[in-house]
Amino acid sequence: MTQTVTDLGDAPDVGAQLEQYRRELTGYCYRMLGGAGGADDAVQETMLRAWRGFDRFEGRSSLRSWLYRIATNVCFDALAASKRRERPMGIGGPQPAEIEYFGETLAEERWVEPVPDDAVLPREGDPADMAIGRESVRLAFVAALQYLPPRQRAVLLLREVLRWSAAETATLLGTTVASVNSALQRARATLGDRALDRDESRWGTVDDDLLERYLDAFERYDMEALVGLLREDAVLNMPPYTLWVSGPREIARWMLGPGHECRGSRCLRVRANGSMAFGQYRAAPDGGWTPWALVVLEDDGAGRVTGITAFLDTATWFPRFGLPDRLPTEPAT
Repeated sequence: MTQTVTDLGDAPDVGAQLEQYRRELTGYCYRMLGGAGGADDAVQETMLRAWRGFDRFEGRSSLRSWLYRIATNVCFDALAASKRRERPMGIGGPQPAEIEYFGETLAEERWVEPVPDDAVLPREGDPADMAIGRESVRLAFVAALQYLPPRQRAVLLLREVLRWSAAETATLLGTTVASVNSALQRARATLGDRALDRDESRWGTVDDDLLERYLDAFERYDMEALVGLLREDAVLNMPPYTLWVSGPREIARWMLGPGHECRGSRCLRVRANGSMAFGQYRAAPDGGWTPWALVVLEDDGAGRVTGITAFLDTATWFPRFGLPDRLPTEPAT
């Protein structure tokens, strides 16, 4: 369990003031770092630095701005000591469906990780801001952010996700408005090259009907129905392996070939990365179902699945998403 500053036993009123910002700071640090665990660590370090230095906080800026300044510096320190997080599609070409080799296994700090919506997104607020918040934690967007230099990354998040003014952003970063505007322009150009295409009219929405149809096809292992839900450029990938498969027919071939043991799986829905997601359980030889993957589905906002990412480290992801460690019977629908 994450320790909070209110657990420190001193100045509980200070701890309570700081803790009210934990969720939004976690979202900011997650976008900056691309990892859920790293974001937790960064926020905890932010809270501890703020708690220890609270007597020096002079109130010349808001408490929120002060915390974001600390969090940004913590993230800069972390990024200076780490390699860029990736997705399999950013490492090499697609693999033929019939080859059973899953590819190289990379350490967890090299992957863009999933995150529960409840850990990073507000439960209520302005609908437009909430829509932008959801879009900005989608896997493709978080992965694209990792290609930005840290300061450009911070500028883009502060200006376009958090809606800070150029002057506020410049003050936080200790730079000029002109520098902030230049960094934002360069960041936008880089993200534009990453082809983050979605139907903007459906930003911030989760297509529950599409998820229902996908789960129905997947649990029945009806590949014809499943293929009908995929866009022509859809990909399947499975961190921590470098394997990825491209195209609906290749995805179906992989599921019927190397992935055939997924037949008979059961799924429990969760909320992850502002997207459709579920915990997948494979049938166990002794009955029931055991954890196999935390799956995040990406879509184009127009009724087609564009990405299937199966995070296979169930020991990490199932507890984080509150998923049970076994299904003894058919899950409730």
